[in-house]
Amino acid sequence: MRLAVLTSSRADYGIYLPLLKLIKNDPFFNLKIIAFGTHLSPFHGHTADQIMDDGFKIDYQIESMLASDSVNSISTAMALTSLKFADFWNDHYLDFDIVFCLGDRYEMFAAVSSSIPFNVSLVHLHGGEKTLGAIDQFFRNSMTIASKYHFVSCEAHAKRVYELTESKKNIFNVGSLSLDNLNSLQLLSSVEFLNRFGLDLNQPTILVTVHPETVNPEKNKTYADEVAKTLIKLTKYQILITLPNADTNGCIIRKRFLELQDLTRPQIICVENLGIEGYFTAMKYCSFLIGNSSSGIIEAASFHKWVINLGNRQEGREKSKNTIDLPFLCESILRTIKVIELNLHYQGDNIYYKKNVASNICDILKKYL
Repeated sequence: MRLAVLTSSRADYGIYLPLLKLIKNDPFFNLKIIAFGTHLSPFHGHTADQIMDDGFKIDYQIESMLASDSVNSISTAMALTSLKFADFWNDHYLDFDIVFCLGDRYEMFAAVSSSIPFNVSLVHLHGGEKTLGAIDQFFRNSMTIASKYHFVSCEAHAKRVYELTESKKNIFNVGSLSLDNLNSLQLLSSVEFLNRFGLDLNQPTILVTVHPETVNPEKNKTYADEVAKTLIKLTKYQILITLPNADTNGCIIRKRFLELQDLTRPQIICVENLGIEGYFTAMKYCSFLIGNSSSGIIEAASFHKWVINLGNRQEGREKSKNTIDLPFLCESILRTIKVIELNLHYQGDNIYYKKNVASNICDILKKYL
């Protein structure tokens, strides 16, 4: 089977990784990787290097990102990505039996939308989810409608895909693919993490990942200030911040956190890209998480960590009981941390976890396609 994977950022690549490893070593599949988006941006760590360091070949690289993250720049980047992929699909649409797309990013949507006139057979991961505080909601649902096959992360999402597509055909509830990394990925020791990132995870640590709210981007400066005010007061913890994705007004949050790092080093450290190995290691050792990232909601429960989920970006997403929803208010966050400190280890289940997700996806591809 001639199979291609669209990957535009560190986020989707980390989710794809268990599947890529299986496909690469299975002679049934002929894997091609199409890298674009922030993978090719030095400003965001040029994470295409990470793909190659993991032993994969990048077969196609398509550059279309702009340095700015204003509303107009995001719209322009979408148009440019769509334009460049129009030429790509024109040259290559007959080369693939199926093409994987994942999630809800605007650049992924642009690549997918330009494939529609070519009748590319798309396979969508993580459809049917909701993020009402981000414009990603529109992109995700559009990619669901454009796709022929759907691998979803829980039963509620399968029902939503059915509502969107008006068909129960080719919808497979397999669980979250990223959680396969817990079994297949060799995490770093605390010493290895210290040597690589300069942070001793044996000390009480909070893992922070805050992305912009793209539905109300004018509020992101206020949100960043509230988080910064909170983190400064948490003096008994060291703070590990992973910097935000390339979203509307993301630079506002990025700039505020880097300023915070300069004022408080070594208490607060910002990292552009931990990689999936480093990120999961940080999640394993940290005391708890603060932010508004889907990784906290989908993955943290499997590490028995509490997550303070801020604002509306993830509103509507199915959540395990480890997730505590709060507004971007310093006082509310500090009060909640005091409650978490009484019982640091979450003991419940992860609603997104199923065994052998990558293997099940491969088996389904062989059986149905």
